[in-house]
Amino acid sequence: MPSELDIRANDRDRPGSTPDGKRDPLPLVAGYNDMRLVEAPPELGFRRMIALALRTWPYMRPMLIHIVVVLAFIFSGSVAGLVGFFVGVDLMHNKVLIGEKLQPIQATVLFVGDEYVTTDPQKLGQIRRTKAKGAGGKKPGGATAAAATGPDKAATPVEPELTKDQRRTVRNRLLMWTVFAGVVGGLFGAAFGYYSMWVWQCVNQNLRVAMIERAESLSLKYHDNSRVGDAIFRVYQDSAMIVNLIQSAIIGPAMTVYGLAVGLAIIAAFDPWFALMVVLVGFPVGWTIIKSTPRIRRRALINRVANSRLTSRIQEAFTAVKVVKANRAESRIFEQFDEDSRNALSAAYFLRLDMVLVTLIVALLGTGLVIVSEYLMVFWVIEQRETFLGALVAGIIGFVVWNYGALDVARNRVRGLAGSARGLLGIWMRMQDLFLALERAFYLLELEPDVTDPANPVPFPARIETVAWRSVRFGYEAGKDVLAGIDLAASAGTVTAIVGGTGAGKSTLMTLLLRLYDPDEGTVSINGVDLKDMAVSDLRAHVGIALQKNVLFAATVANNIAFGTANADRGAIEAAARVACADDFILEMANGYDTELGERGGKLSSGQRQRLSIARAVVRDTPVLILDEPTASLDARTEQRVLANLAEWGRDRVIFLITHRLSTIRNADRIALIEDGRIVEYGTHDQLIADADGRYRAFVDAETVGSGAA
Repeated sequence: MPSELDIRANDRDRPGSTPDGKRDPLPLVAGYNDMRLVEAPPELGFRRMIALALRTWPYMRPMLIHIVVVLAFIFSGSVAGLVGFFVGVDLMHNKVLIGEKLQPIQATVLFVGDEYVTTDPQKLGQIRRTKAKGAGGKKPGGATAAAATGPDKAATPVEPELTKDQRRTVRNRLLMWTVFAGVVGGLFGAAFGYYSMWVWQCVNQNLRVAMIERAESLSLKYHDNSRVGDAIFRVYQDSAMIVNLIQSAIIGPAMTVYGLAVGLAIIAAFDPWFALMVVLVGFPVGWTIIKSTPRIRRRALINRVANSRLTSRIQEAFTAVKVVKANRAESRIFEQFDEDSRNALSAAYFLRLDMVLVTLIVALLGTGLVIVSEYLMVFWVIEQRETFLGALVAGIIGFVVWNYGALDVARNRVRGLAGSARGLLGIWMRMQDLFLALERAFYLLELEPDVTDPANPVPFPARIETVAWRSVRFGYEAGKDVLAGIDLAASAGTVTAIVGGTGAGKSTLMTLLLRLYDPDEGTVSINGVDLKDMAVSDLRAHVGIALQKNVLFAATVANNIAFGTANADRGAIEAAARVACADDFILEMANGYDTELGERGGKLSSGQRQRLSIARAVVRDTPVLILDEPTASLDARTEQRVLANLAEWGRDRVIFLITHRLSTIRNADRIALIEDGRIVEYGTHDQLIADADGRYRAFVDAETVGSGAA
């Protein structure tokens, strides 16, 4: 039996399961070291992660163009931001503060003339090194000076600097560009945020719909043994991780690795030994991530299981609210909820605690790197040390020697590398939770329905003649037959009552006719055609059912009656209501058929809900109709009216009644008495009641005594 601990279909075979596939009740997480809530989490190597990521493709494909647009904007924005950062730092530190002349591209961007531009960019590196080491001086008016080392030494040319007015102009225009970029970037970022969120939510919607479709296609064997809240949590919460897959497992890591690579390259351009030191610090960081991953993964699974249980508890509490209040069981419900809520709280807290502890270790390593790097860089600035590759880029950005600008850029890069390492760790830890969630989501999609369509389905017969069960055996669990060799046939134009004690198999017999289950042995057929040879949707379109549990929705009366019948017009809805004797109380409502019902039809009496359920079955106008205890909540007079209307409406149709009420049974054309999964007697009421020692006679006598009838 699938349980909330299952992550994949084969998890049911893990050690620790009881012989029938059920698992022991989950214990409360007692403390930090209590990891009993789940056994070993599934392996999530890179292959499995890639396989899960590829499985999301069918749900992303409809939004492919939009995803490409989003990724293109993200990439172009990151490149533009990186270029803008370096240009801005160079302009502020080397041009505005120091007064060096602009490169041609900078002058073009700032809309200034040639007088702002360096005259010989090719010699700029040599000039800056000479100036930094004090090899030459600047005379008034910007003329070059002879070297101080002697009159016979060649004069070293010194590039003229920007005047104060020119530096002020560069500063002001840089500020204007900064404000402009901030405003435009802010507006674009807001619009892009809404657009990207729409794209991701559409992807999530595709997955949620697919999960609901699969859940609805599964047979009742699955739903009977699974908690509704667990399915809700998988569909609503676990499926949402497909959004984070793109952002946190694809874009996030790619951008972080890109930032690490660019930062490392920039550091290496300043000094390769410095870059090597950064790489060496990465080894203990990587070891920490590897060692912590299994524990983080286990914590993430415990967290999701605990929240799934909490969702199930909430759903069950609200579904059974009337029963709870009637039995004064509020305190018990509160205790159960409090236990599950504390469990979920502890699981979430311990997961985040472990993540914080691991992040702290990495942060300490990063802080040590920053402290050492600060010392080295300040020392290099003091001694005016040349940068490793500065001369190669002197024509674009002026960091030929270690100065304040170089210090600021390199320091930010080192801090960025430390931050990126922490960010990459956070992404990796979140990815464990992300892929566990996808495992849980795809578990539902991996379940194969027990009831499937044939390759070449036979169409439902145009005119129904017989419905028959032949040697049918069926059990919800292996080795426990609910139906043990059923043989039954019903013809068009007849009403067949299926009677028997509680648990005899009456409702189960009818569910086989709808193919909610398939028999383990034997066949169920219509006009001699096995139901397995028909498409499930075609079969259910021609078999109507009014269930014993009258499920209504928060919608209008008309919409509740027409539920499941797409093309039902108002005339058909009202005609069905008249057959079910529901039109009288409907017309007394404030808005008649347009009256909004409360949640689950809570404003109606049980008899009114039952009549709406019958009307819902009648409006479908199917050749086969199943009524499960159709008159259990009706008074005798209303019952007779409904049965008479159904008999008139049901000419040329096959109608089955599952009932205990003798007044209903007597009006049936045929009666089938089921005991222990077998039909022990079959015939009309008069035929069966005539046998004084018969099972049916005993059943009627027991029902008469039980009901208090004379």
